[in-house]
Amino acid sequence: MSGTSLDGVDAALVLTDGVTISDFGATAYRPYSAAEQEILRAALGAWPGEDVAAAGDIVMRAHIDVLARFETAEIVGFHGQTLAHEPRGRGTHQLGDGAALAHALGWPVVWDFRSSDVELGGEGAPLAPFFHWACAKWIGASEPLAFLNLGGVGNLTWVDPSSPAPEADGALLAFDTGPANAPLNDLMATRRGLACDKDGALAAQGQVVEGALELFLEEGYFRKIPPKSLDRNDFSVMLDLVRELEDADAAATMTAMAAAAVMQGLEHCPIAPSRILATGGGRHNPVLMAMLGTALDCPVVPVETVGLDGDMLEAQAFAYLAVRVMRGMPTSAPGTTGVRAPVGGGQISRV
Repeated sequence: MSGTSLDGVDAALVLTDGVTISDFGATAYRPYSAAEQEILRAALGAWPGEDVAAAGDIVMRAHIDVLARFETAEIVGFHGQTLAHEPRGRGTHQLGDGAALAHALGWPVVWDFRSSDVELGGEGAPLAPFFHWACAKWIGASEPLAFLNLGGVGNLTWVDPSSPAPEADGALLAFDTGPANAPLNDLMATRRGLACDKDGALAAQGQVVEGALELFLEEGYFRKIPPKSLDRNDFSVMLDLVRELEDADAAATMTAMAAAAVMQGLEHCPIAPSRILATGGGRHNPVLMAMLGTALDCPVVPVETVGLDGDMLEAQAFAYLAVRVMRGMPTSAPGTTGVRAPVGGGQISRV
């Protein structure tokens, strides 16, 4: 998995039949260098046919580097790098060639997970919810709960663990809550030359500017009924709203925007979750986590508290989904992406 934060490639082994998680295995991470990040950032927004060869070379090289460390893998789920996502327009574009990856590694590769869902009227995102359902089963959850991924974009999965299958009616509700780390990372890169606000250090020094936060919450996306999804740059207006603010106040306000987006999203859940399990890089930001904990009526804790790996959950999800695709099982449903009926996405490239 290489996410919208553009920090690098995560890889993880999962032992599964595509329904039940039997075990979690080794993990690995291959960071993108600053120079690689610059090339990838320049390619954001590009569609097939546009010249993104340099970015494509980086994506493929990074994935081959990290996946070559896994000698016991039987199949690879390859997400690719999302450059553009416009489900009601031009579709979705994840950079990367699964067939070339299969040839380089010598293993079958499942890839292009989102296109089939979009073609059948779905948002094409988020796709981790089916895996979140399996994780809820794995931790023995008995009450509805939510997984909150605080990546470049935030997304929420509400799970009813009593449901017999992830595609069953009422089993899942999933949607992108709004921006999370990506706009704040862009702010830090522009103003401080840093990749992120590590540990929320800059935001902790600032004050939230309520006027900017209120303008942010006027965005029509928050009133839209889920399922719904976002592209990484859909909320570029955030940078305009904090343009005149000092660095610390801008960071604090953008962090509050990410938290407020989650609060708005929880209003769509059919039943209030008993707890929220946070994953993604944002769970390491104590300022963001404190804002969420103060504002919400249920515990918000990192997924590590239930024995899961928040740094690798997305990578594990696409390993799990790859097995479902190989077995002809659905990977998304009306409750997760708004697709008309449960559908299995993904191309399979064999050696």
